[in-house]
Amino acid sequence: MNKLINYILEFGQLNTQQIELIKHNAHEITLGKGAYFSEAGKIPRQVAFVIKGVFRGCYYNNKGEEITRCFIQENSIMCDYVNFEANAVSLDYLQACTNSLLIVFSKENWEELSQIIVGWNTIKNKMVQRCMYQKSRKNPVISQDATTRYLDFIENHPSLVNRIPLAYISSYLGVTQQSLSRIRKSLS
Repeated sequence: MNKLINYILEFGQLNTQQIELIKHNAHEITLGKGAYFSEAGKIPRQVAFVIKGVFRGCYYNNKGEEITRCFIQENSIMCDYVNFEANAVSLDYLQACTNSLLIVFSKENWEELSQIIVGWNTIKNKMVQRCMYQKSRKNPVISQDATTRYLDFIENHPSLVNRIPLAYISSYLGVTQQSLSRIRKSLS
């Protein structure tokens, strides 16, 4: 819980009572590799802070191909926030790439914090902005060749290369798994 509190304090000040209220409104859960935190076709009902593990945001395109949009790892807030706030059905999945430990807030508990803690909305908005920025697909640039995209991935996500399946990396990069294997072999 201390990791969560330290993360929140990056965005604003809280007193001891407010910190205790946040702790009271959250609980820990574990998700196994492959489990979904949030699924397409369902309304997102929780916000999570990733203590341990890696998640991917993904969707299916109109050809039925699975596309990985982003990766979310430790010390990050995770939620399909637009649909969470709108009470709308999600089009994306948030899936555990590894066994994971999360601190989770239900929608009711998350909203309760806004009603009780003065300044929580400002803190929350800053956390959500960072979450949305991390979730937005900054990389890879599809106009780059596949090797450049992979090298950029290694540079931007060095801790992920050996933690997640190649299939997820190849989906994120927009290349086949075979192409990614050839690229990795040529670079070693």
